[in-house]
Amino acid sequence: MDPLASINPRKDSTLAMLEAAHGRNWQIYCMEQGDLYISNGEVYAHRHRIQVSVNQNDWFKELAEDNAPLTDFDLVLLRKDPPFDMEYVYLTYLLEMAESKGVVIANRPGSVRDCNEKLFALQFPECCPPHLVSRDPKLLRAFQEEYGDVIFKPLDGMGGASIFRVRPGDRNLGVIIETLTANGTRQTMVQQFIPEISRGDTRILLIDGQPVPYGLARIPQTGENRGNLAAGGEGVGRELNARDRFICDQVGPVLKEKGLYFAGIDVIGDYLTEINVTCPTCIREINHAFDLDIAGNYMDFLKDSFC
Repeated sequence: MDPLASINPRKDSTLAMLEAAHGRNWQIYCMEQGDLYISNGEVYAHRHRIQVSVNQNDWFKELAEDNAPLTDFDLVLLRKDPPFDMEYVYLTYLLEMAESKGVVIANRPGSVRDCNEKLFALQFPECCPPHLVSRDPKLLRAFQEEYGDVIFKPLDGMGGASIFRVRPGDRNLGVIIETLTANGTRQTMVQQFIPEISRGDTRILLIDGQPVPYGLARIPQTGENRGNLAAGGEGVGRELNARDRFICDQVGPVLKEKGLYFAGIDVIGDYLTEINVTCPTCIREINHAFDLDIAGNYMDFLKDSFC
């Protein structure tokens, strides 16, 4: 995971999972990317045994540290935020080596590596808005001319970073395309703008392909196009509707098949826009709105399925 000291304890979903594990009297260890290494064909970790607390002013303390093979663990959770760079790719390789020795990794590292959070959603075109992925400026311009009001975004962004809305006649179109494609050398995505964003970009969490029955609509601030909480959006809980459940019915079995045991999909209006598999969030907000225990349910699923 990311450094414990860097997280926001009031919002962090990984900490919610740690608290749920602590409540089940599990021994908990935390590791960062740099703590994993290979020695003589075995994947090891410099691991930090911790104790967590619901006290948000003093939410963890380190009890001990040592070095041990990953095969010593019953279960390893992969909960590392992007950027999804080459170091992240190498992390998945190391975890796959441990997985081949029988270690349960959730989510499965090969699937996390293979399922880009924006491109993966496009495997379900019946759920998605009109879209194009290209690095060809001519194709990107033609898409914008056809659909008029569109959203450009990078394939490796998170938290609403580097997302641009372009309307007909926007004189910034050229520089936006140049910037996102690095002058035609990098793939980027453009989608038809979905006006229902004013009512929120809903995060829906799925455990082993089954949706939590409530989601979090992240409503943009006035004058904003992005509903991401990291971009200042307001989170409002809502019950899933029939279209949400249809989308989950399409996506859920594929998540289950790929070992993406905990995932978050983003839905605007009637459309799926992203599938988050690296470090899906919003556990605490949905729990608070509907008195749920999503992290506890996930821990119980992992224990019942693998331990």
